[in-house]
Amino acid sequence: MMILHTMLRVGNMTRSIDFYTKVLGMNLLRTAERPEQKYTLAFLGYGQGNNDGQSELELTYNYGVDSYELGTAYGHIAISVPDAYAACEKIKASGGNVTREAGPVLGGDTVIAFVTDPDGYKIELIQR
Repeated sequence: MMILHTMLRVGNMTRSIDFYTKVLGMNLLRTAERPEQKYTLAFLGYGQGNNDGQSELELTYNYGVDSYELGTAYGHIAISVPDAYAACEKIKASGGNVTREAGPVLGGDTVIAFVTDPDGYKIELIQR
């Protein structure tokens, strides 16, 4: 077994695709329009798609819904980066929102940072 994708509901597909591709450097792998069911899908990731072993992020836009309550159960998505400090600088330069600057995790030495996407979802950057 393997994790295939994580799905997030978004309020504006173009804005979200721009964030994940231009700010976080993901690839837009494929899209699907479902007008009869009133939703659009976009799959993004760092791989090339076609089951290349990389998990993907599925963005779902439901027609007419421009925001969601995130609730208290959602935590974050984690992405490994070679240099969290440099990633934060690049994200800020691209207009992204760094909500926790890069630095060691409390009580440890792993370097992490947090960014927030346009819909408020948290993304942890873990330096590896």
